[in-house]
Amino acid sequence: MTASRKLLGAGLATLVALGLLIALGVWQLERLGWKNDLVARISARTEAPPVAAPPEADWPRLDFDAWGYRRVNLTGTFAHQNEVRVYVALSDARGPLSGPGYFILTPLVRPDGSSVIVNRGFVPEPLGDPARRPETRVDGPVSVTGLLRGPEDRNLFTPADDPARRLFFARDPNAIASALGLSRVAPFTIDADAASSPWGLPQGGETRVTFPNRHLEYALTWFGLAAALAGVFAVYALRVVREGRNS
Repeated sequence: MTASRKLLGAGLATLVALGLLIALGVWQLERLGWKNDLVARISARTEAPPVAAPPEADWPRLDFDAWGYRRVNLTGTFAHQNEVRVYVALSDARGPLSGPGYFILTPLVRPDGSSVIVNRGFVPEPLGDPARRPETRVDGPVSVTGLLRGPEDRNLFTPADDPARRLFFARDPNAIASALGLSRVAPFTIDADAASSPWGLPQGGETRVTFPNRHLEYALTWFGLAAALAGVFAVYALRVVREGRNS
């Protein structure tokens, strides 16, 4: 095979690979811009004054992209008999308590009879049983302010829920309502800003507004691979040309 044919074949393959690597790098830069915009919008929502939680009539068409992490307020009465636990290993806590434990989720029954499941906050594992913290069960009408959250995603590593023990592993209001036989329950939850009892438990305000953002790192990786490939082809082409001259 002549040197020109060798270079042509290798050159075409290199161009295709370079095009793919550069396209992947550009895509990651576009994702970086999208992620930065998302973080800015979410941060603005969490710091904005609270608004009224969506009424029941709006639930079927609720846009979680627009409502997610928005601060809302609502009033009602906690249905403590339907309290459930969501397991969590809380790290980097804002409050004094952390480690293995549970988020306590309780339906808040509103005056119109509809319910919104409120994540009242964190309790350590030994206090998961409500009988060990009866003072945290606030009776009567309460007002709650917190962040609206869509259903929490599950993955292959999420354990199966145990409704018989009121133990769940994802903040999914639909699954919780179905397991408890509840109706007229909002398709979202509210993460309470603060403790809803005078005893400071459950420990509210533990929402983490963090989004993995390694898109710049990924973009540099793809561009680096493209540059390395171009360098390898340049060395190969130089060698083929020299061999052609010497033959």
